[in-house]
Amino acid sequence: MARLERNDEERDLLARAARAMPGGTLGNMRLAGDDAFVVREGAGSRIWDVSGNEYVDYALGSGPMILGHAHPKVLAAAEEALRKGSTFFVENAYAVELAERIVEAVPCAEQVRFTTSGTDATFQCLRLARAFRKRDKILKFEGGFHGTHDYAVMSMRSSGTTPFPAPEPNSAGIPKAVQETVLIAPYNDIETTASIIEQHHDELAAVIVEPVQRTIAPRDGFLAGLREVTERFGVPLVFDEVVTGFRLAYGGAQEAYGVTPDLAAIGKIVGGGFPLAAVVGRGDLLEAYDADAVPEEGYVPQAGTLNGNPVAAAAGLATLAVLREPGRYAALHATGAHLRTTLQRLFDEAEVPAVVSGVDVTFDVYFTDQPVVDYRSTLGNKPLKRVFDHTLLEHGVLKTPEKFYVGMCHDEADVELTIAAFEAAVAAVREA
Repeated sequence: MARLERNDEERDLLARAARAMPGGTLGNMRLAGDDAFVVREGAGSRIWDVSGNEYVDYALGSGPMILGHAHPKVLAAAEEALRKGSTFFVENAYAVELAERIVEAVPCAEQVRFTTSGTDATFQCLRLARAFRKRDKILKFEGGFHGTHDYAVMSMRSSGTTPFPAPEPNSAGIPKAVQETVLIAPYNDIETTASIIEQHHDELAAVIVEPVQRTIAPRDGFLAGLREVTERFGVPLVFDEVVTGFRLAYGGAQEAYGVTPDLAAIGKIVGGGFPLAAVVGRGDLLEAYDADAVPEEGYVPQAGTLNGNPVAAAAGLATLAVLREPGRYAALHATGAHLRTTLQRLFDEAEVPAVVSGVDVTFDVYFTDQPVVDYRSTLGNKPLKRVFDHTLLEHGVLKTPEKFYVGMCHDEADVELTIAAFEAAVAAVREA
């Protein structure tokens, strides 16, 4: 099935990208060789490259486009806001209303401070916790992704051999002092994690976790156990809900799993495809942003040119309004469950050792015959993963290198095409 032919215009754009940008990419997805392409446009669940190839899109902009590309209600809201002015640097009505909707939706959210990226939101959560606790160290989980600030990239893609709780820097350019302030625990292992927290609680400012770590679902009791041990020692618990917020449920993972953290970072869906993220949480933690509410030594300055941008906030409000429509989440989970279980069945029938890991709305495959419960159990056969992803792309299905994002935009025709691509990809892996 010839889906990856490139015309002269697209080849020229790829060459220009290679000259103008490091690695020829935006720093996000790195598709190599014939798989590399340039997007021309998107509509609903589909995108088209410059050569005219069409793909069912399970990248969805790395998650924010849960309603699909160019959703008419989101476009109309953004256009209306844009006609009134693109940004102001002072409060605007769209941002105030969006903050109110977030407080209504997210269990831990007593107040909201907007920013523009998930990276900044998780960084700000950690800074607030440090200001509150007057401690320096944070605990994160091996393989957890919290953006690309210095603390986040510690043990983000570790070798899997460093003993806990020692951190492993996974980027050049990180000061050694940062490494000295980060502790690492294994996700889904509450016994080891609790032991580390008990031993180091007097030094800890915060514990940060993705409730669903990449595409690894939490074991029963893990998040509740984490809440119990952090609460016992007065250590703020931070949920990174940049991915799970408004995705697992309208109230995010906090609603889905019934565990409420002290702070959370949200992003992606809440901005409707525009640059917007937020720090949400307890009022006594967020009041550090208010110079009139705290002593000077407890004040945390936080400003951003596009914080609470009205166009992004309007798009976010329109997106949340659609998400509140009856039956939206039930249908989303049903679509995702069908895709996820079908893919696992195809691997099982082909007798290919593989685990389709994650939750209904975001999952991926690992080529292993062992349960996938933490980062180290994901370190399976990478070449087979590349064969799988490449074959999907050849058959008109795009995903990120690390996950499928299932959207409310994916319909029966998308599912039918996707399952046919699954069949081809499973066969290609079996023959590899």
